Amino acid sequence: MRFPPQRSRLSDGRLHLHDGPIDLIIEAFGEDAAVEAAYAAAWRRFTTILDELCAELPLLRAQATRDSAQPEGVVARCMADAVLPLCDRFITPMAAVAGAVAEEVLNAMIAAAPLSRAYVNNGGDIALHLLSDKHFTVGMVDRPDRPSLIGSAVITGRDLVRGLATSGWRGRSFSLGIAEAVTVLAASAAIADAAATLVANAVDLPGHPAIRRAPASARDPQSDLGERRVTVDVGPLAPREIDEALAAGLDEAERLRNAGLLEAVALQLHGRTLLCGAKIAPTTRHLPAQTPAEVRRQLEYLRV
Repeated sequence: MRFPPQRSRLSDGRLHLHDGPIDLIIEAFGEDAAVEAAYAAAWRRFTTILDELCAELPLLRAQATRDSAQPEGVVARCMADAVLPLCDRFITPMAAVAGAVAEEVLNAMIAAAPLSRAYVNNGGDIALHLLSDKHFTVGMVDRPDRPSLIGSAVITGRDLVRGLATSGWRGRSFSLGIAEAVTVLAASAAIADAAATLVANAVDLPGHPAIRRAPASARDPQSDLGERRVTVDVGPLAPREIDEALAAGLDEAERLRNAGLLEAVALQLHGRTLLCGAKIAPTTRHLPAQTPAEVRRQLEYLRV
């Protein structure tokens, strides 16, 4: 039995929306009445999104090609549009689902009320709204199970960046690669989501004995990756092997950046980080954390 969509306010005033696999943390900035109107609009739009996506799942789980059928739903079309420029590699519209959902809810908010800033965070895939004189400073973590800060980026209202997303084998989605985390900044959250998937897939050492893989379908019979072998464990790697895997991912990131599909990328593997693009700066201090609450406190200085 599926539970109905849920909403709550966190102790710091942010809005939490949950429905099945979708889990959003939302924060808006502006006049009090505008913020409340935006939160109400976010909830109204959120309540039907999962059902809309489920109605078109077979199409959304199919490999994207230039000739793919166009889905009908607004979020589904956003997913398909995001992956279309990337379909020279294996990718499905599901690679953009988290970012597209975040975008759709954010669009509902800014259509409902005047806001100076706002974000919708869908499990680390984040859609941003900024007026021209505002900014966000965002922090990036390497592993969701043992998070620490690896870099930061200042995103202003004058930048092209309006979305960021993270992919990797330790995340909530499967990966064909071995990166712990690949964080992408792009013009939209949906594009960032899809691009992060491809760059994370490219960070790899095919056939390496320390890397354990399994068919995606064995881990999740509904996975859009089917029988493709996804990473389930990465053992010790030599420094030159880490560099080789990251270089492969960096090549893919540069290819996408040169095509105008992303602005910047941070790639993380076994404690080593590579940066592509000028927007991301490495952190000046290592901030290990044990709980999400500790991570939240550590990143407070990155939210102004």
